[in-house]
Amino acid sequence: MQRTPATPGSFHGSFFAARASSGSPEPNEGTPMTRRSRYRSLLTAAPALAVTALVVAGCGGGSGSATASMAAPATSDGHAATVGVADTTGLGKVLVDSRGQTLYLFKADMGPKSMCTGACAAEWPPLRSAGKPTAGSGLDAAKLSTWKRSDGKPQVTYNGHPLYTFEADKAAGDAAGQGLTDFGASWYVVSPSGSEITASASGGASNSDSGSGSGSSGGGY
Repeated sequence: MQRTPATPGSFHGSFFAARASSGSPEPNEGTPMTRRSRYRSLLTAAPALAVTALVVAGCGGGSGSATASMAAPATSDGHAATVGVADTTGLGKVLVDSRGQTLYLFKADMGPKSMCTGACAAEWPPLRSAGKPTAGSGLDAAKLSTWKRSDGKPQVTYNGHPLYTFEADKAAGDAAGQGLTDFGASWYVVSPSGSEITASASGGASNSDSGSGSGSSGGGY
């Protein structure tokens, strides 16, 4: 029998025809296209992911306390004030420091002389001023002064009351110390007139004249 010699073309044609009929892809067939398609997909998705991240960040930022955005106290001519006035929910207008933190008076204090030292002063930090304290709008500057504490450093007073912040107040406008009895006496926020406000934070504000308190602080003087 006479054999018909196979030509190179007929061999390769038969090989690829067989692969095509079996459904098997050629070596690396579709790989470059697949990689390009994935790359395009990533490029397309990136802007959408960025927008989603911004939206989520914006939503998260809105969950903070509204009181944190309170404007810093300022004097009538626009300068920063040592003591200012702010509205606090349930208490009305109260004294705050330059950061908007609520200020308190201590009923154990003897006039401008502080009876809160040691551990008391750590929990109820005295309001300090490097120079002459300044009064914000709505306050009587004549009532604002300082008094030398037992450590020799001045503490800001208003209407004869040493002023304090409370370490448990974490944000501007917080008043967690209102009405607490701590270190032997009560603590109250202060009205712009210089009187204590005795109402609870959830009730209506009520002012009363603050006289000299009795009792002793945990740290002595």
